[in-house]
Amino acid sequence: MISKPVFLQGSYSFEGAGLDKPALLHPNLAYTVPAGITTQPLYFRGGNSTDELVTVVLARDGAPMRYFPVGARAGVHVPLAVVEDLEEGTVLELHLAAPEGLAGTVVVDLGLVEV
Repeated sequence: MISKPVFLQGSYSFEGAGLDKPALLHPNLAYTVPAGITTQPLYFRGGNSTDELVTVVLARDGAPMRYFPVGARAGVHVPLAVVEDLEEGTVLELHLAAPEGLAGTVVVDLGLVEV
């Protein structure tokens, strides 16, 4: 079985709309599982430049799947190895929820593997 790593990653500026209003962080942070492939999330790493807590939300087909709180001027690493299989056509996106008006930068790294 051949596997292929996939990463949704980068450093992105944001302005918060409210902790209860997660929004797509950037169009580059969307992934659709290809036809004939199963994808597994492996890990999430994130960093936050602001003085307040923000939450990165992994959305699956538009609905929240996992929440990753990232502390003020802090980072987080969450192993997700073989938690579940994502079938073809599943759409994953990284959203961000932050206090309204809070501006800053987050660094995100979501590791996936296609099998």
